[in-house]
Amino acid sequence: MAKARQIPGLGPDTRFADAAAAAVEVRSAEVFEHSAGVLDSDDIERVHAMRVSTRRLRAALEVFAVCFERKEHRRVLREVKALADALGERRDPDVALEALAGVAAELTRADRSGIASLAAELREEQKRGNAHLEQALARTRESHLEARLAALARAARSAEAEAGAARAPATEAGAAP
Repeated sequence: MAKARQIPGLGPDTRFADAAAAAVEVRSAEVFEHSAGVLDSDDIERVHAMRVSTRRLRAALEVFAVCFERKEHRRVLREVKALADALGERRDPDVALEALAGVAAELTRADRSGIASLAAELREEQKRGNAHLEQALARTRESHLEARLAALARAARSAEAEAGAARAPATEAGAAP
């Protein structure tokens, strides 16, 4: 499984919205980095890594929800969930096939024929899952989800900066503190 990257710049003095923006930027980048080759059913770890990445991104979006513009936040969260669902649909038969291969290795040749039939059904399920995942990836590209996540993060960071500037006391030369 792909290890989660550290989120740079987090510390006890980090403003909440800055932490939100950094978390979404890093977790979003991880999702899209893992998308390369995810439809290759011979390498099931790619699907797993991308699925885990979508879960991390979803968690960041949920934890920091108050930092984001509500309407766009709901839209991107819904899209991230849909992508995660498609990845799960594809991942489930991958896991079952892997487990089945372990069982088959323990059986006699005569007993493996039933396993082969079940494996064929799972491969068909895997193909259907892959087709659904391909559609989900196309929707993600068409909706520019990656760019919208980046914009959501930028907006959170700038909204916090603007709010901070408005809260800062005005100090003029000669004014009493």
